[in-house]
Amino acid sequence: DGATIDDSMRNADAAMYRAKQEGRNTYRLFNSKTHVQENHHLAMESALRDTAETGDGLDVHYQPIFDTQSGELRGAEALLRWYNPHFGHVAPVDFIPVAERSGLILPLGRRLIRAVAAQQQHWLAAGRQVVPVAVNLSAKQFWQNDLATRLKTILSEHDLPAGLIDVELTESTLLDESQEATGILQALREVGCGVAIDDFGTGYSSLRYLQDLPVTTLKIDRSFIARMQTAHGSRAIVAAVSGLGHELGLKVV
Repeated sequence: DGATIDDSMRNADAAMYRAKQEGRNTYRLFNSKTHVQENHHLAMESALRDTAETGDGLDVHYQPIFDTQSGELRGAEALLRWYNPHFGHVAPVDFIPVAERSGLILPLGRRLIRAVAAQQQHWLAAGRQVVPVAVNLSAKQFWQNDLATRLKTILSEHDLPAGLIDVELTESTLLDESQEATGILQALREVGCGVAIDDFGTGYSSLRYLQDLPVTTLKIDRSFIARMQTAHGSRAIVAAVSGLGHELGLKVV
């Protein structure tokens, strides 16, 4: 795996790093393709670290949420986008896992929330219609002890009323430690944040947790929506989840 001792040692180290990543107490053989991928991830992590410090290359897009009956704009979802001179436009599916693995998701998440608050402030000053904007939170972001306090501070710094920034979480984040999650969710609700369960239907989907956790919105996973016109099962699932959500007093997206 190397023409020189240095190359062999470097490649053995790469294999060891892979073994550590995949649970330890195991072994991996060096693979040149994997090594190239890891070098790519390391370079992306380095570039993302610079971006987290400066904010350069970050942009926020807003996906609107409309009422199905009236067509009225009810909210939006904030989507973080990243452009880097070396990597070009990097899809979230590529850079978000790198950010979560490296811990950079925390400073990037703070930048996203502040960008949303600044945009809301700008819309208010311009007399525009302002609706709640939801931001996606990873598990690392959600389990910060000061999450609700931080959000409240950001709203105050931008002179925004409560209820203009919501959060979206996956089922797995909420169900890992449901009792602790309830306290954090309650604190978020007390500062006016709506709470959505994202991609509902792909995880545990325990109905008991819908009753116990103070959530406000269910977002049905797109895999069910995409097959609604061709698969009876998907139509039935969407209808059932919608009916259940409405009976529980939840919004359904």
